[in-house]
Amino acid sequence: METSKIQNDLSKIAEIKISYLPKFKASERAQITCSADGYKVLYNCWDKNTIAIREEFKILLLNYNSRVLGIFHVGAGGMSGVVVDAKLVFSVALKACACAIILAHNHPSGNTKPSLEDIRITKKFMEVGKLLELQILDHIILVPEGGYYSFGDEGLM
Repeated sequence: METSKIQNDLSKIAEIKISYLPKFKASERAQITCSADGYKVLYNCWDKNTIAIREEFKILLLNYNSRVLGIFHVGAGGMSGVVVDAKLVFSVALKACACAIILAHNHPSGNTKPSLEDIRITKKFMEVGKLLELQILDHIILVPEGGYYSFGDEGLM
């Protein structure tokens, strides 16, 4: 009787699949060599219709040559904040086999200066990244008019 119950329970387990289907060669991917490169890729992919209205958080996933694997939209918030789930960020990075990531979010206010919460979450993510052997290369804050703040350039990484 117990065996049939276990068999019934096993038939109710969801399958998890991971797929990555690039439409171009690895050598054709954008390569990030500095914060300006990261900013350009991120700003180009940011929705210009919402960049001045709400905060969004994204991660730029990179391979071992700092070539872009993709961008993942982590979440959207309000005018002055966005909730960032570390489990989501790192699960996506690990599933994508990323070797490094760049954290990014926007400030609708146009102020590039990081908040205390921005600094706290960056430090937290760097600690987790070390444990997972996943390098956090930078945290970039974008603003609607163009322009950015790089934690890496400012020595905060």
